[in-house]
Amino acid sequence: MDLRMVFDRIPEEFDKWRPHYCDELFADVIEYSKLTSDSTALEIGPGTGQATEPVLKTGCSYLAIELGEHLASYTKNKFCTYDNFHLVNADFETYDFAQNRFDLVYSAATIQWIPEEIGFPKVYELLKEGGTFAMMMTHTDERSSNEALYSKLQEVYDKYFITENKYSCKLNYSNVVNYGFIDFECREYHQIREFTADEYVSYIGTHCTHITLEEPYKSLFYNGIRDTILSFGNKITLNDTIVLYLARKQ
Repeated sequence: MDLRMVFDRIPEEFDKWRPHYCDELFADVIEYSKLTSDSTALEIGPGTGQATEPVLKTGCSYLAIELGEHLASYTKNKFCTYDNFHLVNADFETYDFAQNRFDLVYSAATIQWIPEEIGFPKVYELLKEGGTFAMMMTHTDERSSNEALYSKLQEVYDKYFITENKYSCKLNYSNVVNYGFIDFECREYHQIREFTADEYVSYIGTHCTHITLEEPYKSLFYNGIRDTILSFGNKITLNDTIVLYLARKQ
């Protein structure tokens, strides 16, 4: 199973529950890349646009490439009022961008799905001289604020989270320097989210391997997660570290 495609099953849920990125991050990306209405930007795998609108609002010429047919349709409709929004439903790895070149190429929790020996050189080729490559993702700590609850949730995982589909994406972001990029740096931002039991079940239901759960384990797993959080006061606190990697083309 191609786990890249499972998100395409749930565009509405994906849009509602996937975490967004903070204003400070976008301010840094826009300042670093000197993005203006005269600039061009490419977003790799926008999903339903968790990292799209702040870039669109600069007035730049924006292009997205989205693999999922339903995600692409949903996102086109979501941003149809922006004249500078353009989206192609295709695979970044194989799509021919012809002579198009960009001042900014960026990815929000997408580039890790592409092998670095394919993704990094292609981004480098697509960037204008001095252009910016930005990669962002959210790392969520569910343990620190919920130690006892976390232990009980792990028991539910151990008992019912049974799937043959394993998330195995690994990417060393600093390796961009091996492909000609310079000025590599990492910035971090922090936020806190709180969920009820039902909200948390909906949220984790948008994780790639969770989407592939099948019965009878699916119902047992989600009921177990819900009941556990309810028994701890119907609240779970998530501590997010939002990571931004930046680099330039020489």
